[in-house]
Amino acid sequence: MSVPATMRALQQTSLNGPQDLRLVTDVPVPSPGPGEVLIRVTAAGVNFADISQSRGTFAGGPQPPYPAGIEGAGEVIAVGEGVTDPGLGAHVVGVRIEGGAFAEYMVLPAVRAVPVPAGWADEQALGLVVNWPTALAALKPLGGLAAGQTVLIHAAAGGTGQAAVKMAKHYGATVIAAASPDKHEVVRVLGADHVIDSRGADLTAEVLRMTGGAGVDLVLEATGGAALAAGLAAAKRVTGRVVVYGTAGGETAVTNWELVYKHQVHLIGLNLGVLIQAAPQVFGEIMAEMARLLAAGVLGPGRPTVYELAEGPKALAELEARATVGKLALLP
Repeated sequence: MSVPATMRALQQTSLNGPQDLRLVTDVPVPSPGPGEVLIRVTAAGVNFADISQSRGTFAGGPQPPYPAGIEGAGEVIAVGEGVTDPGLGAHVVGVRIEGGAFAEYMVLPAVRAVPVPAGWADEQALGLVVNWPTALAALKPLGGLAAGQTVLIHAAAGGTGQAAVKMAKHYGATVIAAASPDKHEVVRVLGADHVIDSRGADLTAEVLRMTGGAGVDLVLEATGGAALAAGLAAAKRVTGRVVVYGTAGGETAVTNWELVYKHQVHLIGLNLGVLIQAAPQVFGEIMAEMARLLAAGVLGPGRPTVYELAEGPKALAELEARATVGKLALLP
């Protein structure tokens, strides 16, 4: 198919947040370099990383003005030098931290372009390369979850949280899911054993009551602030693990004094991009396990809430305000 010279795209024009995301109609269409593919974007995933980048809190993030959006799905329409797979016409989903997904066309590294599962629409595969592997990494290789253990999942109604609930139940864990009251039914349907108010006055006391005072074996945390403090206090002493994979609520300090005298737990940081680069074997194992989960029906086609491309600022603002449920997608 012919590729136009220009396209519509959302550009981040400042580091003041999603409010300064602007729709531009004459952005040059990028060309794939060696080892890259060009896709016609049919759906772009909205992630907290996009918000972090827009506020300048994403370590090593792009500087404005930059083409926004890290996660895109669509059809391969051109390939760079040395690329044999995926081929022209393939439908893939992938991530490019430098941005460019909130557009009609984007470039992806060929090695990170994951095929859209057969029978799925492109937007249903959003999450396959961001939310789902993050949840799996937090639960298994880093969190060490085993059957019979108990896990506390913060932000359980979000894209990563929902995947974590499904996986944890599959692995035989007892799931305590934290979400705002208007999202409780969504999490219950996923199979959570207990659902608690993420904004409750004393979340830790409620978790300890549910566990007979012992605490949970594993905490998945991506918010910070009171949520991180509650997670540290709710984890089992000595053997409990707290995996932190996001900073949606801003930075939170944990001191060495607290780890020695107050929170004797395993505190683990997770950044999927660093994991891919520093431990590619582990990431390969994660993706192989995800394939098994897909084959077993544990994970299935996503049902994102969709917005038009021009509604990108609104979608990001609603995600930042935690007014959304599940995965969000922009349609160019």
